[in-house]
Amino acid sequence: MVKKLVKINLSTGLEARPVAQLVQLANRYECEIYMEVGDRRVNAKSIMGMMTLGLDTGEEIAVTAEGEGEEEAIQSVKEYLSGD
Repeated sequence: MVKKLVKINLSTGLEARPVAQLVQLANRYECEIYMEVGDRRVNAKSIMGMMTLGLDTGEEIAVTAEGEGEEEAIQSVKEYLSGD
């Protein structure tokens, strides 16, 4: 299991289109990927779950990946959210 804190640097935050793109990215990997903010934890492969987080630019989120390809998956998610 890999867990990293990531600061969201997307200019629009995580609105509908960026969430959809993030979910598509997460679904490329076989491992489980979760996003955590406070006491809320959602599956990054679920568009409905991700929309409930309502994250904005500048917020920090914990990203957890577990399973095959977890290192690559978490790096891709980090790069996407960081705007790299």
